[in-house]
Amino acid sequence: MPAEMPLEGVRILDLTRLLPGGFCSQWLADFGADVIKVEDTGAGDYIRHAPPYHEVDEAQAPGASSTRSALFLSLNRNKRSIRLDLKSEAGRDAFLKLVEVADVVLEGFRPGVMDRLGVGFEKLIEVNPGIIYCAITGYGQDGPNRDRAGHDINYLGSTGLLDMTGSADGAPVMPAGQIGDLGGGAMSAGFGLMTALFARQRSGKGQMVDISMTDGAMSWLAMPAGAYFADGQVPARGSSILNGGVCCYLPYEAADGWVSCGALEPKFWKAFCDGNERPDLIEHQFGPAGSEGWKMAAEVFRSKTKDEWKTFNDQYDCCIEPILDVGEAMESDLARQRGMVVEIDQPGIGSVRQVGNPVKLSRTPALEPKPAPAIGQHTREVLCEAGLSDEAVDELLDSGAAAGPEAESSQPGGFRA
Repeated sequence: MPAEMPLEGVRILDLTRLLPGGFCSQWLADFGADVIKVEDTGAGDYIRHAPPYHEVDEAQAPGASSTRSALFLSLNRNKRSIRLDLKSEAGRDAFLKLVEVADVVLEGFRPGVMDRLGVGFEKLIEVNPGIIYCAITGYGQDGPNRDRAGHDINYLGSTGLLDMTGSADGAPVMPAGQIGDLGGGAMSAGFGLMTALFARQRSGKGQMVDISMTDGAMSWLAMPAGAYFADGQVPARGSSILNGGVCCYLPYEAADGWVSCGALEPKFWKAFCDGNERPDLIEHQFGPAGSEGWKMAAEVFRSKTKDEWKTFNDQYDCCIEPILDVGEAMESDLARQRGMVVEIDQPGIGSVRQVGNPVKLSRTPALEPKPAPAIGQHTREVLCEAGLSDEAVDELLDSGAAAGPEAESSQPGGFRA
């Protein structure tokens, strides 16, 4: 680790599984936080065993299991892993020892689960009055949906965001990125727990951070909600200025694919029209999709390839860019030069590429990425750091209240094929 990291000395016990918590804690680990994955003594984090993101026939495609592994690896660099059985008294006691020397507990269970295990917020704040307890749930710790299960699509549907996404005459369209999970959950949690840590510097007191992924997703609607509050008009799908309702802010089909047009300011739209020698289009900047003005603009966009539009934008500066697929985006000069693709030497696999951290600090940049941990890889190490003797750890391991790495697993991160 470099001589100074922004979050060096901050210890986070991460009990979350799958996407929102893992994404949140990875960003914190990138900047030096000691993130300890507290996994159960069974399968551990569900995403260790998640199916591939896309359909892969393992018989037809060698390496399909590593595709599955990539989902876990992409969320767990720079972390350590221990295994505890929180349903056992000895496992709970060991966890509470870890809490005594921790700064943050991050969990993603439904409300009440941690209390039933005997390690809820009220218990942990007794053990460590400075603990920051951050809970990520679908709908929050209170309210009418408190106990409901959900996924990203449900959270977006509950906020109005999904209803607004898509064409005016079409069905709601699911975004490819998980806005509720990541924008609403992971990023809100990161902001919340960092704010609570800053408050603790002044007071010495911990607190609970209650993160609802639905609340977080709803906050992304600041502009359309502001318009609704002002005039009482419900924004319709595909009809507003930023969601497909005007000619100057739309995807358009090019000669060989698609491009994005974001010529929202008059100067950008005028530059687009002047560069194409089409002054007749200037007055149609805010015409609706499907109008005659839109049809004329669409014809212009079909006259050039994506690369030609990129060159055109280089010359006329009018907010037109090719729409890339994921492969093109990850291989682009932009991603490479901005450090948004990083390589990790992952034991058992070799070189693995991942999306990098987007937060660029001039003096204390993110860590060089380290491999994701095997399940239970650091159980003994972390428990000893918390003050347990080797003999006490042996007793935990022998009783099954704790577990180390799976000796039989040869796949990265303790995966089973």
